Amino acid sequence: MKLGVVFPQTEISADPDIIAAFATTAESVGYDHLLAYDHVLGANIASRPDWQGPYTTKSMFQEPFVLFSYLAGLTKTIEFVTAVIILPQRQTVLVAKQAACVDSISRGRLRLGVGIGWNDVEYEALGENFKNRGERSEEQIALLRHLWKDEAISFEGKWHKVTDAGLNPLPERRNMPIWLGGMAPQVIDRVGRIADGWFPFVNKGLAGQIEQMRKSAREAGRDSASIGVECIVATNTSVDQLKSLQNQGVTHFALVTMNQGLANPQAHIDAIKQARDRLKDLT
Repeated sequence: MKLGVVFPQTEISADPDIIAAFATTAESVGYDHLLAYDHVLGANIASRPDWQGPYTTKSMFQEPFVLFSYLAGLTKTIEFVTAVIILPQRQTVLVAKQAACVDSISRGRLRLGVGIGWNDVEYEALGENFKNRGERSEEQIALLRHLWKDEAISFEGKWHKVTDAGLNPLPERRNMPIWLGGMAPQVIDRVGRIADGWFPFVNKGLAGQIEQMRKSAREAGRDSASIGVECIVATNTSVDQLKSLQNQGVTHFALVTMNQGLANPQAHIDAIKQARDRLKDLT
């Protein structure tokens, strides 16, 4: 089992010293990975009285690739995880370049989690099509893997064309893992067919959903046991609850400190230290 923490994007200061303290503390007390969410823009709810989304212009989000580039120079062992980059609202080749550079300068510590998102406000502003984002993401993942594998590639799909060109630097790991987020049936199937791991939400049907994902993997001729599953859980989640999720097939956990009424950035740092001590015997 791997145990990580979620970078508390919306509740921690933008002060680089505080950001560094959170990450270096997570590494020093023994967490395996640091996970970051992704949003480029927040909607102004003053002009959207019916807004239902959880994030707005008041919600602070560090850009994950920039964040991890900064933290790569301050840490040695902790893995960096995007959960998730909203892939279809970004240019695929640029994501490939950004991810390759982070993996290179961190000496192979990036795990790229991607999803299709829910916020059409961001898609509009970034000039991408919200309606075909699921289908487009599969081609994006294929192109990412081609770009990371070889010095120069030619690729032509429905939405992308690359003619005898390539990235430099290439990532430390040419097979950098790609994990998917999302709970729709087509996402579960997509994880089984093409992904290295999955970020599901904790819910009563999780065991069956994991089995459905693994069934899709077996039908695609893949080793279903090689596909990881990570759940984000609160820092006060009990050992028994974590073990129950393990028994259902969860392989990774990330502890989140947001939305727990913590008063200041130091409280987030203290919370992850206390949680790691409480869970020190969990394997």
